[in-house]
Amino acid sequence: MNQLTKVRLASCIAPLFCFLSELAVGQVRQDKPNAQAAQKDSAQIVDPPATQPTLEELKAMGASRSSYRIQNQQPQGIESFPLESISFQNVIQPVLTKTCVPCHGKETQEGNFRIDTLNPDLVQGSDVARWLEVFAVVSNGEMPPADAPKLEEDRRVDMVQWLSTEIQKASVTRRSEQSHSSFRRMTRYETNFALQDLFGVPYDFAKDLPPESTSEDGFQNSSELLHFSANQFAIYRELGLTALKKVTVDKEKPPLIYWGISMKTAATEALAQHEKELTTLRRKFKDDPEALQKELDRKAAALRERPRGTHYKNLTTGQSFRATWEYPAAKYARQPSSTPIEVPMEFDHIAILPAKQKLVVELGDTIPDSGTLRVRVRAARLNADLLRLPSLQLEFGWQASNDSQASVRISKEDIVVDALPDQPKFYQWDIPLSEVQPRNSMRRVWKMGDLPNPSEFLRLVNSSVSQGDIQVDYVEVTAPVYDQWPPPSHSLIFIESKNKLVEATYAKEVLENFLRRAWRRKPTEEEVAQKLALFAKIRPKFEDFEQAMKEVLANALASPKFLYIAQGDSPIANDSASPTQKRLNQVEFATRLSMFLWCSIPDDELIELAMKGELQTEKELPNQVKRMLSDQRSRRFAEQFVHQWLGMPLLDYLQVDEGIYPRFDPTLKEAMQEEPVAFFQEVLSQNRSSLDFLHADYVLVNERLAEHYGLRDVHGNHFRRVAIDSEMHRGGLLTQAGLLAMNSDGKDSHPLKRGIWMLKNLLNDPPPPPPPAVPKIDLADPEIAKMTLKQRIENHRNQAACMSCHSKIDPWGIAFENFDAVGSWRTELQGQPVDASSQLFNGHKLDGVDALKRFLLEHRQDQFIRAVVHKMLAFSLGRPLTFSDHSSVDKITADLRMRGDGLATMIELIVKSDLFQSK
Repeated sequence: MNQLTKVRLASCIAPLFCFLSELAVGQVRQDKPNAQAAQKDSAQIVDPPATQPTLEELKAMGASRSSYRIQNQQPQGIESFPLESISFQNVIQPVLTKTCVPCHGKETQEGNFRIDTLNPDLVQGSDVARWLEVFAVVSNGEMPPADAPKLEEDRRVDMVQWLSTEIQKASVTRRSEQSHSSFRRMTRYETNFALQDLFGVPYDFAKDLPPESTSEDGFQNSSELLHFSANQFAIYRELGLTALKKVTVDKEKPPLIYWGISMKTAATEALAQHEKELTTLRRKFKDDPEALQKELDRKAAALRERPRGTHYKNLTTGQSFRATWEYPAAKYARQPSSTPIEVPMEFDHIAILPAKQKLVVELGDTIPDSGTLRVRVRAARLNADLLRLPSLQLEFGWQASNDSQASVRISKEDIVVDALPDQPKFYQWDIPLSEVQPRNSMRRVWKMGDLPNPSEFLRLVNSSVSQGDIQVDYVEVTAPVYDQWPPPSHSLIFIESKNKLVEATYAKEVLENFLRRAWRRKPTEEEVAQKLALFAKIRPKFEDFEQAMKEVLANALASPKFLYIAQGDSPIANDSASPTQKRLNQVEFATRLSMFLWCSIPDDELIELAMKGELQTEKELPNQVKRMLSDQRSRRFAEQFVHQWLGMPLLDYLQVDEGIYPRFDPTLKEAMQEEPVAFFQEVLSQNRSSLDFLHADYVLVNERLAEHYGLRDVHGNHFRRVAIDSEMHRGGLLTQAGLLAMNSDGKDSHPLKRGIWMLKNLLNDPPPPPPPAVPKIDLADPEIAKMTLKQRIENHRNQAACMSCHSKIDPWGIAFENFDAVGSWRTELQGQPVDASSQLFNGHKLDGVDALKRFLLEHRQDQFIRAVVHKMLAFSLGRPLTFSDHSSVDKITADLRMRGDGLATMIELIVKSDLFQSK
């Protein structure tokens, strides 16, 4: 049994923990004869027959055999377990003595593992972790190894049933005796979202905070990582004060400035350049009228041709001029006006932006620092018959000198330009100027026209992937726009009151309102009095009330009462809780719920329901979960959970070899980053089965990603659901290009990375770290250098020090070999057919990713669903799961399998569980 130590303690909770024995193939043991008929020895799974069910059919077939679905209710207390159970001394110990002790006994301890001294009392004993390892390898068919005597089927059934029952008993007992704190501070992203919701503006408040570490489960919101040093409170106080200053305003509303640029005006420099060229021609051929006319005719013909790239067109003459822009002297900068500029109703010049082309609109050095930058562009698609609707993005930039420049996208979403050519319409962006970074540091330092150039510009971008020209005839820019004065973010803090002129009274009203929202509960009289005392102390140092109050509120934002996901100490009676198990009160529960589904603080509706004691009722809680998931703030949950669950920071930092993959561009990478989130949201919004993560007969793609996948007739930059057939070899998470690419080396596929990622992130069964002094693949060896990647891995695996780990990892990763380093499908590699065939530890053969999906859907459904539940629970609780949580995870998994595995159902079950509602 030299493979036993492959399973780490961290991975022990992940494999299927069921009450019944047929875990490895997703079937339940009803009695020994039936179990033998239903389940082949998991070490001898045979190849499937020639006529196979489809992957979609396998979902239903595998689910119908699930031990969780058949056993529809897990026990919740010790009294639920049967009085009669398998005897360890009479049944299990003889099996261990015969099968396991020869390799893991007194004489030999392969892998430093000895089984004959383990304490069979899992409730009180200290060997639970070791028994979990035994359970994992026996139930998954990894033990005994292929070269050892086989374990009789009856004995395997007995072992798994005994272990599963004892593990459940121990877990329930320890859960009733222990509690696990989720007490932690908010993460950087939670702090940012909390401030956004507190102030009602989508600013990036926390961008200067350091990044978070990740737990072993891959999550950033884990309580074991999120604590404060004393110095950090000062940092957060400054963060809060900066945020308060950003979202509040002075007494006087700043004046508006206006820019109005017609394309006739924008084309002035191009027209002047054309006239300059004509003057040069006339001077050059002044003595040869015939040659001059010939050159003028050539020039005129050229103007009637379509230039490459962005260009201006005179609709009256048909002449076109290439759009140019240069930074010196700011000669392209447009002067603003202090009064509104009348928009011309007719136009005779347009700018034409082909796909992926840009148009610069330079505005000078007077763009404000705060308020809203409102940009309105009158535009249309150039071709009335165009099926592909083009789209616009907005960039902000500047160029002070040759080596000092910047350009960033400031529009969050592309605008689809659907107007007909003869019916152009305005498209609008509202951009918070405080969020536009970086700004030109030469602004208001150097004069316009000097170098370095202090000017700044906007850039319109035709972001279409395929052909689809956009015509623009007018651009209007206004700043700083405030549709309401004072703005809503200011009024949320400095609320309306008849007592505004009575500072002491008004200060108390402002504090009570702010603290209630920031601290997620009603502040005590003592807490308010403390803040009022601070206000009274510092008030003389400031010119006005609001400045002093912002200092006090910054202290409140630096308080643990805002920054920590706190829990009180008083238990609330609940019939379903054990006497020693403390429950979250309603207000604490509101915070946990909102941190789970919004990654932020609860809104007024949640707080009010909690304070009334109505939030956790059987009627109200499902309504609130549904409301929260339909709210746009749930996008945060999808992004954060998916990125952390799937380890997607790897994709953020992916570097692809441009020489090998010249068509890999930022647009494709951006689409790869979005696909897993869009897919998750589709599964969640439709409450589709969580098994769709393993395989689905659809994908979520935009035009660029569809092009990468070879899908036709997908146009536009927005993501949408597209049905696929089996020939596409896509569907689910396993075959998404971004997840495959991030587990490559940027040049070629990487089976080891892909195998580890699948085991760790999707099956929650991470392999152990490599032992010390593992030999490396020697590429200097000419025999090794000429091998394929698969052959190198096989050669490496055959070395004794490497075999124990790689036999578990490599077969999974090799199944992905039809995908290259950027997730494209391939059938040849180095002139040879791709070999994606491998053999699992139990003898089952895999031939490519479709066979991998088939195996998982047929034999590992329960393990996968339980793994997703485990991951979702860890994220929702903000702490690592331990052995005492085991029975709760099983309970949720069993209920989920009974109800069809829907992702929204999973969330509902988690929120209603004792585990989620307990401290």
